[in-house]
Amino acid sequence: MSALQPGKTPADIIRNFCIIAHIDHGKSTLADRMLQLTGVVDERSMRAQYLDRMDIERERGITIKSQAVRLPWQVDGADFVLNMIDTPGHVDFTYEVSRSLQACEGAILLVDAAQGIEAQTLANLYLALEANLTVIPVLNKIDLPSAQPEKYAAELAHLIGCEVSDVFRVSAKTGEGVRELLDAIVAMIPHPIGDEKAPLRALIFDSVYDSYRGVVTYVRVVDGHLKHRERILMMSTKAQHEVLEIGVISPEMVPSKGLGVGEVGYLITGVKEVRQSRVGDTVTALGRPATTDLGGYRPPHPMVFAGLYPIDGDDFTELREALDKLQLNDAALTYEPETSGALGFGFRIGFLGLLHMEIVRERLEREFNLELISTAPNVEYRVVMEDGSEHTVHNPSEYPDGKIAEVFEPMVRATILTPSEYIGTVLELCQSRRGEQQGMDYLSEDRVEIRYLLPLAEIVFDFFDALKSRTRGYASLDYDEAGEQSAKLVKVDILLHGDPVDAFSSIVHTDAAYSYGLAMAKKLKELIPQQQFEVPIQAAIGARVIARETVRALRKDVLAKCYGGDISRKRKLLEKQKEGKKRMKMVGRVEVPQEAFVAALSTGESRERK
Repeated sequence: MSALQPGKTPADIIRNFCIIAHIDHGKSTLADRMLQLTGVVDERSMRAQYLDRMDIERERGITIKSQAVRLPWQVDGADFVLNMIDTPGHVDFTYEVSRSLQACEGAILLVDAAQGIEAQTLANLYLALEANLTVIPVLNKIDLPSAQPEKYAAELAHLIGCEVSDVFRVSAKTGEGVRELLDAIVAMIPHPIGDEKAPLRALIFDSVYDSYRGVVTYVRVVDGHLKHRERILMMSTKAQHEVLEIGVISPEMVPSKGLGVGEVGYLITGVKEVRQSRVGDTVTALGRPATTDLGGYRPPHPMVFAGLYPIDGDDFTELREALDKLQLNDAALTYEPETSGALGFGFRIGFLGLLHMEIVRERLEREFNLELISTAPNVEYRVVMEDGSEHTVHNPSEYPDGKIAEVFEPMVRATILTPSEYIGTVLELCQSRRGEQQGMDYLSEDRVEIRYLLPLAEIVFDFFDALKSRTRGYASLDYDEAGEQSAKLVKVDILLHGDPVDAFSSIVHTDAAYSYGLAMAKKLKELIPQQQFEVPIQAAIGARVIARETVRALRKDVLAKCYGGDISRKRKLLEKQKEGKKRMKMVGRVEVPQEAFVAALSTGESRERK
């Protein structure tokens, strides 16, 4: 039917919506059922997590990239077009969610009927309300024996401010209730509003790199009409291109003649230069350009910084190209080149969190065949000197020498949702991480929301692991930035044979400095192989050594050929050996094997503090 053809679809039969939820609450499974019920994927080619294209996503069972798909649906004989975006659930990928919300008019808020509302559910709900979206509350997994739909429906209704009967109950696994939900999407979510006759304005909400076709850009048309073979202009980069292919994702790419108001689709211009297609940019027609852009997105603020270095120094240019291509796919990634005396040339990369860092490193290694070393994650500090000058420190090696007046560290507002029986252990954990309690509310008799102000440096290592182990996996965590605060911080240097090794240095709180220095010295003693001479490993704050371990020298038995005879002869040989060792110590350099770097840096500061 021509009305359903991309480019000819009237805006009033289009519904743009996304699925938002906490990690593991069944977003991808619900998306699978919708794909099946609308008939865009047949039974033969159906597989679980259909929209999760990356191997990492399928192995870990998590969504990392938002995926858009066009679905046909009929209500009372009338045809409708549903543009669905499946979004990630983990706190580290909130930026993906916030961008997806900009391309929609409505959101399905999905909650697990066996687990109830989690911290990320709240965070995603607030994002949707901020974007003025129509929110449809849905309870999933009602077929589970442990499901408590009545209890959690009341919780959800109280949170959103609707009636308990307005909360939909579905089972994404069996398909129960999904048809009714699709009907409700048509009835409740408003159709997109735009001016067909106005100059073209389309928002880039995502992009990927295809090695054969170049940059594939995902757009949502707001005003006007985007046509095949049209000359277009990117409003912020001023780049000009010709549209070589345009179409919709259903769920594979389906080319079409154009895209109209409210439609979501893709365009290919054949461009291989990744910097010319920026997420948040506005696409307009070159012949009749728009005067104002669509505003774009708030740029993401990296929370955690780590250095990534190729094990083979010759791979540096490959790493740069890989990061360029990955940044196109992951707009939250920021990076700049840096050098390390121990590790050579590499990049200092800003991530949104630890899982984000882990996924980026794994994707670089898998998709681009690189072997990488990453330094321990750290955060950004602002150091004010006594003479009034200021330094921004991303890396312990940038920490200034001289008289320091004050050090400011980034703070986060953390929201923890936990069953009430674990309140004590959660409060104790937050206090031990220099937290400041901001408030506590009971969502129901047995679920508590605890709010804390915490230093970001205290939660980037193992805070989430410690929280999960103390609450048997029931607690959930969400956090957002909350400015900065003055703190007593020092830089702990690790010296090998008297020379500082920048890769092992760390900025820590005064109270934790001694235990960090001791733990790092002990670990390096096990990892550094014996040399021909004795190697002292020292942890120091400025000129003051706070911990020391020694790697004993390899000894050759020079007395093996001495049998019998006078003791003075043996002593003479030992003295000669001692002189040689002393001379060697003066010119010798400690060789630290790559494995020692990897082992020492991968575990970082935190594990010893538990």
